[in-house]
Amino acid sequence: MQSQLVYDGSFDGFLTAVFMVYEERLHVVSFTPQTYFQTGFFSERIEVITDLKKAARVWKGLEKFKGFRNEVYWSFLSEIEGNECVLLQAIQYVLKTAHVSDYGHPQLLSTAQVRKMVGREKHRMEAFIRFQLTKDVIYFATIEPDFNVLPLLVKHFKNRYADQQWIIYDVKRNYGLYYDLSSVTPMQMDFAKNSSEKSIFTQDEADYSELWKNYFKSTTIKSRINLKLHIRHVPKRYWKYLNEKSPG
Repeated sequence: MQSQLVYDGSFDGFLTAVFMVYEERLHVVSFTPQTYFQTGFFSERIEVITDLKKAARVWKGLEKFKGFRNEVYWSFLSEIEGNECVLLQAIQYVLKTAHVSDYGHPQLLSTAQVRKMVGREKHRMEAFIRFQLTKDVIYFATIEPDFNVLPLLVKHFKNRYADQQWIIYDVKRNYGLYYDLSSVTPMQMDFAKNSSEKSIFTQDEADYSELWKNYFKSTTIKSRINLKLHIRHVPKRYWKYLNEKSPG
């Protein structure tokens, strides 16, 4: 019978589940984040309680395979359904053989491919995110990435905006990161509550926004627009982050 491991959806929860597979010698397993749990007719439900010590032991076990360990984490952030089983099999293969570059192994190849997809999304977020200054003197930006890349953006924006307070909020996953000039902490906001309030942004932001849109229009030479090339470099799903693409 298949064991259905129901975990909290976090990376530590996933690593705890991996530990449980080894500890209880489970052979046929599936992973289900708690949010998406549905009882299977032919599976045994096992609730995984996240244990940071157990998660750390799995993470430490992969320490000598740092490149692969990085791929596992980035690939996990893809949130692709069923990817946990791929990662488990890749981890089991590497721990058994130490062959981290054997891309003839389907799970190793898949892990590397998904990691590249997540990496592309990360780099595009770094390029296209636009901050606006709030009345509390905090630079604020919202994102809706295909993958959960927000944890991967910390280093870039902490280095680039080290002297400014900022918040990057993932509205798709309803959480954000707040930098207070010294450290970065997770946070959540109630957008429904804030929607009825006056604009949180300064008047200068609106003025700068209008100036930039006018500048962009005035410097664009319509006869030289190559829309296909432009979309290749700046896909339409990222236009919502760009001031010059907003209506008006």
